[in-house]
Amino acid sequence: MTSRNNSLHASRARHSAGVTLVELMVALAIGSFLIIGAVQIAAQSRHAFRVNESIAKVQEIAQFAIDTIEADLRMASNWGNTSRADAIEGRALLVGTAGEDPDPMDLLPAAAETCGAAWALHLTRPVEGSDNSYALPCAATPAGAEQANSDVLTIRRATLDPVAPVNGRVQIQTSRVQGQLFRDGNVPAGFDTANSTTHDLLVNSYYVADSSELIPGVPTLRRKTLTVDSGAPAIQDLEVAPGVENIQVQFGIDVDQDNDVDRYVNPGAAILDPAHADFVAAARIMTARIWLVIRSIDRENGIVDTRDYEPGNVDLGVPGDDFRRLQVSKTILLRNTRT
Repeated sequence: MTSRNNSLHASRARHSAGVTLVELMVALAIGSFLIIGAVQIAAQSRHAFRVNESIAKVQEIAQFAIDTIEADLRMASNWGNTSRADAIEGRALLVGTAGEDPDPMDLLPAAAETCGAAWALHLTRPVEGSDNSYALPCAATPAGAEQANSDVLTIRRATLDPVAPVNGRVQIQTSRVQGQLFRDGNVPAGFDTANSTTHDLLVNSYYVADSSELIPGVPTLRRKTLTVDSGAPAIQDLEVAPGVENIQVQFGIDVDQDNDVDRYVNPGAAILDPAHADFVAAARIMTARIWLVIRSIDRENGIVDTRDYEPGNVDLGVPGDDFRRLQVSKTILLRNTRT
């Protein structure tokens, strides 16, 4: 009996003794490894999320900027019911036209001529630009903020859908055979509204400024646009897409009038310049290639941008900083320039 009691007491003592120090150390070690692994997984997941978010933001800016420019470019030289700018009265009469006059119908006040006397009305040049420089007479916004080695692209067209005549806005009335600019809100005489439509004249110049008004220190795509202010035509400078660091443009031209692109040239090429000896009057811009370099809004720890960016005809070099960048390009067909 005594022996059985001793065994029972010994068994109870073993069950009530708990874990040994060795067992506790092993458990702590295993727990520590599990916690460290979980923390590392969380940190890696957070880093991957930040990287993916940064890439997505840059791609989103690129897509928005390209879509904005493309929608404008595709409809260049659309004047409503016609694509023939030379059939529109009130257009700028410039080099090669008898009696040069950038505003023959006195449609524009001084506020709408700051980017050049013919900037708004040079309808026979639905697409033009400047190569690796800001050549517009009107100042960039902020003043002096134009990005070095970046192109300027100017697009002229009319709204796709007809609109009601509005006093103070430059509009165009077109039929199948002719058109006329006006801004007094009255359909010009000689146009039957049953066979002609009214459209707003749209003129946009895209350029890159080295600092955004919304996010200082961040380069941005901006657009000077023809609008109406206080009942009169005016030019407004709008921010389009913060994060665009450079824009490059090349024009695909048809020289032999077969409706095919013969070669690509830079904005301001001699073949497109009526004042140059190498000007070819028959040359028409059929397509436009657009390059954009997009930069992230914020710096990103752990990266160094070592890519040599060469959009269009410019070498921007290697940034060597901790901003994420993306270079995109697209060739856009101008729908209204074919014969």
